Amino acid sequence: MDQIVNPLAAHIQTVKRRLIIVGVTILVCLVGAFSFSGEIVAWLNRPFKNQLAFYGPTEALFASIKVSFLASIILSLPVIFYQCWKLVEPALLPKEQRWAIPLFFLAGGLFALGLVFCNLVILPLAIDFFVSFGLDRDITPQLGVGTYIDFNVKFLLVFGWAFEVPLVMTLLAVTGTVSAQRFAQYRKHAIIVILILSAVITPDATMFTMMLMAVPLMALYEVGILGARLFGREPDKGGMDLPMDPDMPTGSAGTRTR
Repeated sequence: MDQIVNPLAAHIQTVKRRLIIVGVTILVCLVGAFSFSGEIVAWLNRPFKNQLAFYGPTEALFASIKVSFLASIILSLPVIFYQCWKLVEPALLPKEQRWAIPLFFLAGGLFALGLVFCNLVILPLAIDFFVSFGLDRDITPQLGVGTYIDFNVKFLLVFGWAFEVPLVMTLLAVTGTVSAQRFAQYRKHAIIVILILSAVITPDATMFTMMLMAVPLMALYEVGILGARLFGREPDKGGMDLPMDPDMPTGSAGTRTR
C-alpha cells in the first residue's frame, strides 16, 4: 500500500507529462514548418485553379499558421504515436508488446492513407461541387485564402485521425477494455456523434459536405467493429480482488494473467 499511494493521481501525472511532450514537439515543428507555408498553400491550391485572395490584414498570416500546424502534426506523428503507445503498453502482455513497431508503421500508414484519401477524393469533390455551383450561375469564383485553407486543413486533419479509429477500437478490444458487442451496441450513438461533429467541423455545414465527412467516418467505425470482433477478447470482469503478485506484469496486463 505504501508503494501505491494514489494510482489515479500517478496516472494523471503520466498523461500530463506525455501531453506536454507532444505539445512541445508540435510547437517546435510548427516553427520550422512556417518557413515553408507558402509552398504548402500552393500545394493545397491545386484543386482550385484560380489565384487565392485575402480580404483582411491578418488573413494570409493565419492561413500560413494553419497550414504550418497541419505540417507540424504530420511531422510529429512518430512522437505522438510513441507517447500513445507508452500509455497503452501496461495493458498489454509481453507477447503483445512485441507488436509495437508494426503498430507504429500501421498507425502512420493509416494516417497517411486518410490524408491521401481526403486530398485525392473528398476535397476535389467538395471544391468542384461548390465552384461549379457558382459557375453555373455566372458567378466568378474568387476564394479567400483563409476560408479555403481552413476548409482544407479541417478536412485533412479529421480524415487523418479518423483513419486511426479502427486501430484504436481494435486495440481497446485486444486489451479487453471494450468488447466488439459494446461497440455495436452503441452504433446509433456513434452515428449521432459523427453527424454532430461533421456539422461542427465543416466550415459551411451544408448537407453535401456533412455527408462527405460523415459517411466515411461511419464506414471506419464499422471497420473498427470488425477489427474488434476478429482480434478482441471479452473484458475481464474478475480478479481485481486477488492479492498482487510482485512478479506479475503491472497494469491491466497483470490482471489478465491471473
